Amino acid sequence: MTQGDSVARGAAFTLAARWTDRLIGLVSTVILARLLVPADFGIIAMASLVIALVDVFLDLGVTIALIQRSELTQAHYDSAFTLRLAQTAIATLVVVVSAPLAAAYFKDARIEPVLQLLGFSLLLSGLENIGVVQFQKEMRFGRDFQFAFTKRVAGFIATVVAAWFMRSYWALVVGTLAGRTFGVVASYFIHPMRPRLTLAKARDIFSVSQWTLIRGIGGFVDQNLHKWVVGGRVSAAVMGGYSLADDMAFLPASMLLIPLNRVLFPAFARAKDDPVELKRMYLLAQGVQAIVGIPSAVGLMLVADEAVRVLFGEKWAMAVPFLRLLALVGVASAIMTSAGYVMIALGRFKELAVFSWIRVILFAIVAYGLLGHIDALGVATLRALFIVVSLALFGGWLHRSLPQLRLRDIVSAVGRPLLAAVGMSACVWGVGALVGDLSLVGMLLVKIATGIASYATLIALLWWAAGRPRGAEAYLLQKVGLIR
Repeated sequence: MTQGDSVARGAAFTLAARWTDRLIGLVSTVILARLLVPADFGIIAMASLVIALVDVFLDLGVTIALIQRSELTQAHYDSAFTLRLAQTAIATLVVVVSAPLAAAYFKDARIEPVLQLLGFSLLLSGLENIGVVQFQKEMRFGRDFQFAFTKRVAGFIATVVAAWFMRSYWALVVGTLAGRTFGVVASYFIHPMRPRLTLAKARDIFSVSQWTLIRGIGGFVDQNLHKWVVGGRVSAAVMGGYSLADDMAFLPASMLLIPLNRVLFPAFARAKDDPVELKRMYLLAQGVQAIVGIPSAVGLMLVADEAVRVLFGEKWAMAVPFLRLLALVGVASAIMTSAGYVMIALGRFKELAVFSWIRVILFAIVAYGLLGHIDALGVATLRALFIVVSLALFGGWLHRSLPQLRLRDIVSAVGRPLLAAVGMSACVWGVGALVGDLSLVGMLLVKIATGIASYATLIALLWWAAGRPRGAEAYLLQKVGLIR
């Protein structure tokens, strides 16, 4: 089996796994949105920001270090386990101690006890068997799916049951801790490795992970600073709506782009010493992700109103304008997400870290300084604009790391999906205006059907008009058996 076939099979497996995971997550969110109120989601969203921030500031990137390193011994896995356990133990302590400060920043005393309990979820994650990293490194995606699926289902059941009986934000705390606890136990059942405490190979791990740490911090702050700004200015209820919109806007990336890149990263790492092959793989991956990611994000913008009201109820209607703006981030992600993994495969951690921190600093200056009084909708607008502008900058950064890549190559990979998505938008708007008297459910179904049909037709026509070039369209058709 060729590497391309392995990647294709891995992509299919990982997509199925991710879709299953996100479907469970979506069902969970729909149920919880009906049982709880926006303020409950807002409290957990604020607490989660604190936990994730502390975690990323101490994240040593041991997983990426293990995947990227070609030769590994048991001592490397043991050292990685020890480093991660130490990291999560310190992070738990920091979260517990900083809980009063977080409650003061968000102006809500309920966050303090939530943080003091949720902080232990970090320690639980550090206790997981480090051996499960081998599933991704060795591209054994079936086992990877089995582990992630069972852990996700356990957390889902615990959260829904707790929400049914408790009807408060504490149900989300119970579900998180239960899911993490089950994950620890399951990791030792699914993989035979039994890591020991040692730092014998810590230097080897940290030589890769030091820039991963800096990049990870910058990337996290870059992705979540807008939520920190909103959380410090609005009520828990508005924060709940904003958080729900951000989660929904992330659906296309989490269901399509992230699982594909999870498969592609090991393949990129293997081709890092062959620039021609790396360029070919990147452009193919970029084209595939643009074809599926761009229309998914644009489609979410087009059905935002109907989707929110049908799935979550009228009490969540305030999330609609947030969702329409934040969905633009999904379009940008479909264009630039593979490039980040190419940079990681090439070991360009320093460049990625610098890029992330530049965006963080500029956003902070604008959001806290120049526009210090904008509301949540203004923050969402600013977030979308920053992401769109950064596309051009990141393209230049990628060209410096992979000189064989030209601007016309990237335009060729994403141009047709962008044009088809524009045409799809016109069709959906037109049909929506014609059948404006339908129910919410009816309108949602009509818009989805129109979007799928119009996009598929337009992308096929554009590909045909371009002379049916060998690229993402041909690759996808071949994989589903429509052409030989």
